[in-house]
Amino acid sequence: MNRNLLLLTFCQGMFLTNNVTFIAINGLVGLALAPRGWMATLPVMGYVVGGALSAPLVAHIQRRLGRKRSFQLGLVVAALAAASCAWAAWAHHFWWLVGSTLCAGFYSANASLYRFAGPELAAPSYKEKAISWVLAGGIVGAFVGPNLASATRDLLAAKFVGSYLALIVAALLSFVALSFIRFPDHHAPAPGDASGRPLAEIVRQPLFIVAVASAALGYGVMNLLMAATPIAMQQCSHPFSSAALVLEWHVLGMFVPSFFTGHLIRRLGALTVMSAGVVLELVCVLVALSGVELMHFLAALFALGVGWNFLYTGGTTLLTAVYRPEEKNKVQGAMDTCVYSTMALTSFSSGALVTTQGWQWLNLGSLVPIAAVSLALLWLAALQRRTGDLRTAP
Repeated sequence: MNRNLLLLTFCQGMFLTNNVTFIAINGLVGLALAPRGWMATLPVMGYVVGGALSAPLVAHIQRRLGRKRSFQLGLVVAALAAASCAWAAWAHHFWWLVGSTLCAGFYSANASLYRFAGPELAAPSYKEKAISWVLAGGIVGAFVGPNLASATRDLLAAKFVGSYLALIVAALLSFVALSFIRFPDHHAPAPGDASGRPLAEIVRQPLFIVAVASAALGYGVMNLLMAATPIAMQQCSHPFSSAALVLEWHVLGMFVPSFFTGHLIRRLGALTVMSAGVVLELVCVLVALSGVELMHFLAALFALGVGWNFLYTGGTTLLTAVYRPEEKNKVQGAMDTCVYSTMALTSFSSGALVTTQGWQWLNLGSLVPIAAVSLALLWLAALQRRTGDLRTAP
């Protein structure tokens, strides 16, 4: 840990404060404003669709302008988008809210790359730990996000307008912290500079396929269940304060393990840790299917958070072995495009399933991507035993 990495970890904390607050309130604001109940999570979907659409653009901006300027631009967009969301909630304009969260996705696509910037601020031998430490900044979001939503939901006459306005402050704090980070010198590529192998060649590597599939589908299951939780708990007559508590423990599950996930990956291997993540996501589903009391929601979402951490950190670590330095922007952008596309699909499915089919069918449906990740990990493990080289194209 050094000053630069510590400041980047703080920025990650503010990013997750934004994300958790969005998850806590966007579905409920959407439910109150949407013309149809099944459209309730469209504002959540807008955020991740915006991230998916922005990921290739962000990769290009980072290649041209470098990490720092791209991250700062993302924070400017975050503040403007939060202000726009506040106006939409105040004016009771559903589609303006969806459009505002779509724009906020540009910030999400930028900030999701904090985890890749972390290893660039530490010694190469601490790559896994640097990724984990940056992700551990999400613990700030675990405490601040749900409590911020609860404390500011009734701050103004229209519910949750104060919550959106508070996110402007979070973006400004992150902008200040980012200004003091010294990233490695960036040199914009000149015409004719080597850009590495074609992306089509890189994505054929088994390591890339499994890293992206595990991160995307693991994130998809997490998003499917997390986005629906506030709505499901409201349907089960739990107060908003209980939903905020569940989200707080969920995000703690997502990021507290980051203090030791990097050590586990170095000691046991990424595949072992990712396999544990699959088991934990399965535990989440089994607990959720067993009842709808507060403790069922809390235990299920906590297990879901830890499972996500193991899959996402492991997938990110695997990906860093796929590309050469000159290829990092396009490969990281390709991974995040897949992750955000999966999240967009699950955000829409989440609202549609929980409002039409119910919480139990939503959980049963999540077993499909969990099974797919299991098969991908088994395939890579078998390939490793047979060839000893994970990067060989199939």
